Amino acid sequence: MEVRFDNKANILNARLLATHDNSPIYTTKTNFTFRGRDITLLQDTNPALSTQGSLTVGAIHWKDKIIEVNGHRKKVADLKEKKNSFLNRARYWRWSAERKEYEIKYSNDEWTVSPSVVGRFAVPYRPHLFTKLDPPLLSLARTALGEDEIFLLLVFLYSEAKRQDDTVCPRRYCSSIHTDFRCHEE
Repeated sequence: MEVRFDNKANILNARLLATHDNSPIYTTKTNFTFRGRDITLLQDTNPALSTQGSLTVGAIHWKDKIIEVNGHRKKVADLKEKKNSFLNRARYWRWSAERKEYEIKYSNDEWTVSPSVVGRFAVPYRPHLFTKLDPPLLSLARTALGEDEIFLLLVFLYSEAKRQDDTVCPRRYCSSIHTDFRCHEE
């Protein structure tokens, strides 16, 4: 599966369009409160057995730090692990003990999921003066699609949103009296 986001500036409120025919596959919608992000919904725009327009298949509950896949909720702290290496910037994500563990890294405007690169999420957000900005592009291999498609989509969204938060307001430079609550979300 290879999709591009139709909203270049905000991946949390966008349609994910198939690159081969521009048909919508998923939609992301984020609700905000006065303190920042509340919930991001991942909706399947073409549910197979549903007569309604779209079906919510996943969510990120930002305040509670919970990821939900097909109605099952788990805390981010239980899903994510950082291995003990000072220079290792990768995070390791696993939905459950029976599932595969994925190493997720960010480098050169792209997130990659390993082992053997089962997914990529290119996020070219650097503005250029005289050229158009490329849309974010996400691709998942068949093995990832069959096992953890929704989970990996949510992990990509979560990781990129957190990276953007740190880019705007790095935690080491934010003061404790900073008024932008989004800087201090974990």
